[in-house]
Amino acid sequence: MNKIYTSGDNNPKSRSDCFVSLKITNEGGIKINLKSKVKSLFGEAIEELTRNELTFFSIKNAEITIHDTGALDFTLAARIESAIKQAIKTKKEFLLDIIEENKYSTEKDDFRFSRLYLPGNSPKMMLNAGVHKPNGIILDLEDSVAPSKKDEARLIVRNALRSIDFYGAERMVRINQLPMGLEDIKYIVSHNVNLILLPKCESAEQIQQVESEIAKERKKHGFTYPIYLMPIIESALGVEKAFEIATASENLVAMAIGLEDFTADLGVKRTKEGKESLYARTRLVSACKAAGIQPIDSVFSDVADEDGLRKTVKESKMLGFEGIGCIHPRQITPIHESFAPESDEIEKAKKIVLAFKEANKKGLGVISLGSKMIDPPVVKRAEKTIDLAVNLGILSKKWFLEE
Repeated sequence: MNKIYTSGDNNPKSRSDCFVSLKITNEGGIKINLKSKVKSLFGEAIEELTRNELTFFSIKNAEITIHDTGALDFTLAARIESAIKQAIKTKKEFLLDIIEENKYSTEKDDFRFSRLYLPGNSPKMMLNAGVHKPNGIILDLEDSVAPSKKDEARLIVRNALRSIDFYGAERMVRINQLPMGLEDIKYIVSHNVNLILLPKCESAEQIQQVESEIAKERKKHGFTYPIYLMPIIESALGVEKAFEIATASENLVAMAIGLEDFTADLGVKRTKEGKESLYARTRLVSACKAAGIQPIDSVFSDVADEDGLRKTVKESKMLGFEGIGCIHPRQITPIHESFAPESDEIEKAKKIVLAFKEANKKGLGVISLGSKMIDPPVVKRAEKTIDLAVNLGILSKKWFLEE
C-alpha cells in the first residue's frame, strides 16, 4: 500500500491555511481532490498551481487531497512542496515570483523600537502583520514551531519573504539554535531577508558560523543585498560574553536579551520589577553602546497590561535600550509612543540638522555645533529623530520654517 504524506493544518476551524495529503501512485496520472469553500471561485487556479508544482518535481502519477480553508498561493505551494519532499528526495525549490514591494533593504541604523514575533508555521498571522506598522516583523522558526513542523515552517517562511507585503517593515527571521539554525539559513537568505536573529547566542564563534553559512549562500545564489544580524542573549554565559559577541561582525546591528530563558538559566522567577535581570540588562546595554550597535530589550508578555508595557518601555529607554520585543499588534503603538523622542532630544536633533544645512550652504566640509564637531552618522541619526517626531505628530512637517 502506498504511503500517504501530509503537510499543513488539519484543523477545519483554521483560516488562511490548508492540509495536504499526497500519495505517489504507479499509474493513473494526477488526481486532485480539492475540498474548499471557495472552490467555485478559485478551484481552477488551485488545481493549476497543484499540477504545475507536481510537474515541476517530475511527479507524473499521484493522488493529492487538499483541504483548503482560504490559503493563499504562497501557503498552498509551501504545503504541497513539504508533502512532496517527504515523498521524494530532491534539492529543487518551487519558487513563486518575489513581489516588487519586497525588493528593499534596510539600514544599519534604522530604528528598531518594535519587533513583532509571528510563528513561522502560521501563515494566517503573517498576512496583515505589516498593516500595524511595526519596525520589524520576525518570522520565527524557533520556539513557536513544534519540532515535527520545522521543515514545513522553513518553506512557509521562505515563501512569505517572497510573497507577503510587509509594508516596509524590516523582514526578520529567528533561526533555530545552532547547529540546527545553519540549515535554516539555506532556506531564507537568498529570498531578500533583511535580518537574522540568532537565539541563545553564547560566543563570537557562533556569529562567525552564521556569517560563513551566509557567505556560502551568497556565493551560490549571487545576491548582493545586506543581511544584518541580531544575536539574542539568553544565558549567564552569553551575558558575560556580551562584548565579545557584540563585536563579532560588522553586519551585527543590534543585540537583544531574552529574559525568559535567562531567568530560567539563573534558576529564578522573572518579575515585572526586573530586579533579578538588572545586571544582565545593563551589561548588555554597555556592551552594545561600546560596540556601536543597538541594545534591544526582551518581550513584554502580558498583552492585556498596556500600562505595565508603557512603564517597562520607559524604564528600558532610561537604561539605554533602543527597542523591545512584542507578541501582539496591540503592543506596537504603546511601544512607539513610549520610545518617542523627548523634547530635549528633538531640540538637539533640530540644532544638528540646521547646523548641517548651514554648513552645506557655505560649502563647508566640516560640521560643528558650538565647540563640538558633528560626524555624519550623528547627523543621520538626528535626521531620523526628526522624521520620527514628524511621523508621530510630535513635530510639524515644516518645523524648520518655525525656527
